Amino acid sequence: MYGAGDSMGALERAAAMERAARARSGWYARYLWVFAAGQSVLVPMALLWHGFAAALTFTLATTVLVSGISLYAARQRIVRRGFGVRHGVLIGMWAALYSASILFGQLVFVDSRTFAVVAASACALPLVAGAVLERRRSS
Repeated sequence: MYGAGDSMGALERAAAMERAARARSGWYARYLWVFAAGQSVLVPMALLWHGFAAALTFTLATTVLVSGISLYAARQRIVRRGFGVRHGVLIGMWAALYSASILFGQLVFVDSRTFAVVAASACALPLVAGAVLERRRSS
């Protein structure tokens, strides 16, 4: 049968695996910080730049940012329980704020630099909050 030594060894291995998972799960906080930083460039670009060249530049910058962080996320081996729901809520909040910012920026605050700064900060807020909470969970 199994002895106390076998049980202790299994518990020690489980604890070591949990410590490793916590140590490696900090990648999501970095992902969110990069995405939040991107808002400081992309939101003002979307609100203040006009014309074909602006649209092309915005599209390329967004593609580079999203592709880069998506490739980074896809290469991570550790995903903590509840990640899908947490990520869905954060991205949903960001999408709602981003959509509202673009809508109000195009209809009410046309070419307002002040609004562009406020909108960029608002769009980054759920991402920053998520990064801070994730850093707490991983330590």
